Amino acid sequence: MRADLWNPAADPLPRMSRPRALSRLPHTLVVLYALIMGIFMSSEGMDPTVPMLAMMSAAVLVIAMFRPLPAWWASIVIMVIGARTGLTYLGEAQIFPWMVPEAPLPGAPHPRYMINEVVAFPWTGSGMALQAGVLFLLALRVRPRVAVETLLITTLVAVMCVVFLPEYSSGHPVTALPVYAFAVAVGAGVRMLRTTRTRLEAQQELTAEERARRTVLEERNRIARELHDVVAHHMSVISIQAQVAPHLVDDPSDELRENLAGIRQNAVEALTELRRVLGLLRARDTPEDAHRAGAGTGVGTGAGAGPRPGAGNGTGAVNVVGRDALGYSLGDAPQPTLDRLDELLANVRGAGVALTAEIAGEPRPLSPGVELSAYRIVQEALSNAMRHAPGAPVTVRLRYRPDALTIRVVNAAPGAPPPPSPGAGHGLLGMRERAAMLGGDLATGPTPDGGYEVSVFLPVDSQKGIEATS
Repeated sequence: MRADLWNPAADPLPRMSRPRALSRLPHTLVVLYALIMGIFMSSEGMDPTVPMLAMMSAAVLVIAMFRPLPAWWASIVIMVIGARTGLTYLGEAQIFPWMVPEAPLPGAPHPRYMINEVVAFPWTGSGMALQAGVLFLLALRVRPRVAVETLLITTLVAVMCVVFLPEYSSGHPVTALPVYAFAVAVGAGVRMLRTTRTRLEAQQELTAEERARRTVLEERNRIARELHDVVAHHMSVISIQAQVAPHLVDDPSDELRENLAGIRQNAVEALTELRRVLGLLRARDTPEDAHRAGAGTGVGTGAGAGPRPGAGNGTGAVNVVGRDALGYSLGDAPQPTLDRLDELLANVRGAGVALTAEIAGEPRPLSPGVELSAYRIVQEALSNAMRHAPGAPVTVRLRYRPDALTIRVVNAAPGAPPPPSPGAGHGLLGMRERAAMLGGDLATGPTPDGGYEVSVFLPVDSQKGIEATS
């Protein structure tokens, strides 16, 4: 108990979290409450210490906003002093509205106040209100056990004060004790609600972080599945070339045959392990994951706003459930390249979108990873534009540079508000992961005319991309 009740450390009353303009409203209300309750006008039948006790109690209430336990101890001292010296003999017309009336006490030593109320300061309306305020502010900041301990001590001190009051005082804490208990109960309840809300917000923040981490892993798994076909193709070519090479040389040496056989064996083993990893990734897929792999997904690129939640498994502009843009099933479809970009754009135009495509520079074959990522980025951007800016014209620009491929997908402002999306998707995240995998950059944001733009820079030198991501 000593550790609970003897803690002079500062514990300021917290501000309101929102609205920010009213963050200091609780502090202002406490000060106003102390000023109102601390006004105790002097009168003929009042001990001269009563106004001073009222002002001291008001000051203690203000201090309780910053150091609740020391302020509570100070209020206990004021209660003891007030019970011994702070007697009031106020007539009925002079009693404050919040003062507690008492029955006239026969035999009081002041005959002219025989019909008046004789009340010690701690049991007046002001005294009880100020003491209850201190207990309330204390219960807001300490554990419920400590709040109950302070209430019990306050009750014990009040009873002791009544026992040692002068015999002509009729004041007693019977009315004050329920007020103190109510103040502690309300303060402890508010503290419990605030603590619960804080823990809930912290849990929601952790859940959001975990969801974002899981989303990143899902997108990387999906990208890894798509790149499997590219890598598997190269490994298969290596294996076949190593098997055929001895037949292209007249009388190959045993050392050459052995080296080529080792190359083929290593390629076959690497391909087997790669297929095992892919099988593990696909075994963890859900129907929703398969749907998302073939359908346009993502955070929208609609007009006039930053990233917005998109449909995590929406139909998109160019896909159907379980199939890619050309109708191949997800398990058997060859991974798309920029050679199929015209067919993708044709499907979008067939959906009623005013689509303009511009290609600058000399088109040339790029590495399979770059072409696959470029195709998927354009696919995601078009799907999001159709979902979040329905009816808006869309422009796709590809520029072949000696060292990079740049992509810009821009949609104008929609003519009508987009329909609400059923859930949050992974579009922007997936595009960003694809660009980062190649050592590129992704930039998104609203355009001055109210539309939205997705810009991507993809290095075409695969070695630079590997160094950038390593």
